[in-house]
This record gives sequence, C-alpha cells and structure tokens, in this order.
Amino acid sequence: MRELSRRQAIIGLGAFTLVLAGCGEDEAPKKAAETSANKAGAMANYAAGQQFKATEPVSFDVLYNNHPFYPLKDDWLFWQELTKRTNVTLKPVAVPLSDYEKKRGLLVGSGQAPLIIPKTYHPQEEAFVASGAILPISDYVDLMPNFKDKVAKWQMEPDLDTLRVADGRYYLLPGLHEEVWVDYTLAVRTDILEKLNLEVPTTWEELYTVLKAMKQEYPDLYPMTDRWGVPTPGGNLLKLVAQAYGTKGGWEYQHATWDAAAGKFAYTGAMPQYKQMLEYLNKLVKEKLLDPESFTQQDEQAKQKFNSGKSFVISTNAQTLINDYRPTLSKLVPKAKIAKIPVPMGPIGDYKIGTRLENGVMISKKALENKNFVAMMQFVDWLWYSDAGEEFAKWGVEGTTFSKDASGNYKIADDVDFVGLNPDASKHLQKDFGFSNGVFAYGGTTKLLESTFSEEELEFQKVMNARKAWPLEPPHPFSDEEREQATLWETPLKDYVTQQTLKFILGERDLSEWDAYVKELEGKNMTSYMNLVNGAYERFKKDHG
Repeated sequence: MRELSRRQAIIGLGAFTLVLAGCGEDEAPKKAAETSANKAGAMANYAAGQQFKATEPVSFDVLYNNHPFYPLKDDWLFWQELTKRTNVTLKPVAVPLSDYEKKRGLLVGSGQAPLIIPKTYHPQEEAFVASGAILPISDYVDLMPNFKDKVAKWQMEPDLDTLRVADGRYYLLPGLHEEVWVDYTLAVRTDILEKLNLEVPTTWEELYTVLKAMKQEYPDLYPMTDRWGVPTPGGNLLKLVAQAYGTKGGWEYQHATWDAAAGKFAYTGAMPQYKQMLEYLNKLVKEKLLDPESFTQQDEQAKQKFNSGKSFVISTNAQTLINDYRPTLSKLVPKAKIAKIPVPMGPIGDYKIGTRLENGVMISKKALENKNFVAMMQFVDWLWYSDAGEEFAKWGVEGTTFSKDASGNYKIADDVDFVGLNPDASKHLQKDFGFSNGVFAYGGTTKLLESTFSEEELEFQKVMNARKAWPLEPPHPFSDEEREQATLWETPLKDYVTQQTLKFILGERDLSEWDAYVKELEGKNMTSYMNLVNGAYERFKKDHG
C-alpha cells in the first residue's frame, strides 16, 4: 500500500537540496549562458498573472495528438486567437491518437521530435532521460512564473518530487490540479436498477450483487461489458478494482507499490492485494456477470453492446457518458436511464485515489539551441499554467464561445455545445473551434475544472471529494545505470504479468497456481528488480530525508 512517508520533512530542505543536486555550482553559469543568447522574442519582465506576448512574431512546432472526436482543423479559432494574443504561431505535427505513444518514441529517439512534446504521462518521460533527448526541465522553471506560483500556492513540491530521477531533476512539466480529481468510473443503467428494486452499488461487493440480480433477470446477457481494453487489457476496470484493494492495475500498473506495513516497496504483480483483485474479476467472469471480451475488444464493440441494451454496466468518464452513450442509447433504447456512479469502494475503505498531476509536456533538448528558447518557455508557462491561458484553452474567446457573470461563473454560448451543455446547438466547442482540446487544456483551479460540469457531474464530484486522499508514495529514483538495468527487466516482467493476469481472470489458469506464478516472476528477475527499487528508496531517504 502507498503512504506519505516522511514527505513533509523533505519538502523544505529535501526538495531544495534536490534542486541544488541537479544544478551544481558549475551548472548555474552554464544555464545562464544557455539562455542569455536565446532571448529573442522574450518579454523582459514577464511575471505571473501577466499576459505573455512575444516581442516579435515567433513560431514553434508542437507534437499534436490528433483526437478522432475532434480532428485537427487549420482554421480553428484556437490557432488564430492564440497567435493574436501571444504573437506565437504553433505548427502542429499531427499524429493519430491510436499511434501517438509509438510515434512520439520514434521521433524523440531519432532527434526529430518537435520542440514542444505534450500529452506525456509520467513515467513515460524516463525512457528519454539517459539519451539526453529531453531537457531536465526543473532546471528552467525559473523562466515560468505561473508554474512556480501554482506550485508554491498549492504546496505541490511533494507531488513534483514523485517525478524526480536520481539526479534530483524532473524532465516532465505536468499539468497541475488544485485538488485530486477523479473522473473515470462505471456507468450503470439506473432504469434496470429501478426495475429490479436495486440501489446504486457503493462497493465492489454490492456491484457483484447487482450484477447477479441482473443476470437472473436477463440470463442470456452479460450484465457488464467493458471498453478501454486496447492497448492495455482492462485499462480502467483493473485500475479501479486494484485501487480498492490497495494496489495498482490496468492503466495505473507500475512494477512497484509502497507497502506501508513492511516499510518498503513490493512487486505489484505479486502482491496479495493483486491476487485479491484477480479473484474478484475471475468470479465475475466465471459466473458470466462480466463479458470475457471486455479485456480485448475494441471500444466500438463495447459501446455497441451497451448502447443496444445488451449490457447494463460499462466504464465511463464525464465526456464519454455524454458523447458515447446517452445519444445512441436514447435512440436505440428510448426509456433507458444511465448514471455515472461514484467509484465503488473496497477493503481499503473510503479513499479517493488519484493525483494532482496531469499528463504533461516534455521539451526537446534542441530547444536550448533555438534563439527563441526563453520566449518559448514563457509561452508554455502562459498557455499551460496561467489562469488566463488555462481559461482560454478550455473555454475559448469571451463573447464568442462563452460569457461570464459578475461572480465569474461561465456560460457557454447559445449556439455552441460541449459535453451536453447545449445539445441542440449548431456548433461544437472542440470540433468547430479547437478549445477544450486535450493537448492544451488540462489542470487549473477546481473552479475552472468544474466550470463545465453538469449538476449530475457536480454531485458525483461532491461524493468523491468527501473521501480521503490516498497518500503519495515515497520517491525511489534510479541512477542512470540502475535505470538501464531496470529497463532490461521491466518489459519481460510487465508482459508476463499482463499475460498471466488475463489468464487468471478468464479462468485459463487456476488461481491455485498463484505461488507457482510468483516463482515464475522470480525467474524473470523480480527479486533483483525490487532490490534496485528499495535500494534507490533507501538511498533517497538517506540523502534527502
């Protein structure tokens, strides 16, 4: 289990020491030299809360994750208004969403990546650290007053510590949320619950009871089918169930999980809690309550089953509830009602598990050679971290796509729709204007985050926000040599855990063979890997806490 271990003691002295460790006496003059010659277009006295506008027209290329729901358009108001406000023209290098991670890796590895590389989820950036392909961005945050202001105001140094590698630096600029935010959960057909006189399930065991009752009423159907199984089998479902037992799975899977009772990290895929997750999901599959295709089917197949009334429970978030389910379901099953339920709880109790850090931006090392480097960092700071930039990226242009009342509450324009706020509108905030784009719009105050939420979503957040936040894990950054060795072990370990996880869940391998499976992981260097992890943890604790 994960725990905030000695973190507060680290914040003041430790985090400061880390910065010094990453930027020694010989580094400061080097940094100054790197930036002094590359200030073309930069503002001389740029500060937090100030509108950034380059002193001359500049342009930067940006890796662009092209989402099929709102495919890239050159004539979006987003591009035009961004240039008008900042004097910066962004040149997107578009990559399909389905191929984004692979293409990003190839571009960064070959040195051909754009200067600005968004939509990177920690710890994906660590794969590019040893080669020197990306900047140790923590060395340059002095150029980013809005970023620094939010980190200080929201006391986020412990969160940033989780990104640091052994040299004390971090290489990813994460999106910053004021509070932990939970979005992904399950959608349930509430009309079926009403028909069967069932309450909305609040725990995973209650969900099991609900699915059994549904199965009894509809014996020829799987009550639950799921999506987001490609490319990560059971991506959201495994994540949620694993969290309920105090471990990690699916999208959130990492090799090491903090075991507070033992005071060290355990190998996630061999934890008793991981086995409990498998037992639960195996029970659902075995009793034909969960569609076994859930872990490998394409999203369209899952949506088709759910929207046609062939299943009643599926993974969701706020946008997919509005965009993917309700419109089609209302046509095919007119009397259907659907709700996004609070994340079911498990043995660990009423915890809200998440992070205040979002996916983030990497900066290519070659940006240092660009004469507009300082201007670029100021621009990144304004767009991704200033209140004005975050509002612009999310809502667009006041008077065109939205308005605000005297209390600062947002209202979408009458002819514009977004997440069902204006379902009969002729235009769409993402598709027609380019705002609320996942490449640029994430992070910010809770008020901004919740500004597009429906009353239904606000109720969901109210329930989730009443839960306790799960503590952060202590850092365990690898040295370059350790990272190189760990990388050799991680892929075969991850592949084997994924393969065997599916076999256990689907009943292709009996859970009585759990001990044999753990021995097989030991044969794939699990113990040696965990010695690296715990050695790195002990070293960090000794040096910085």
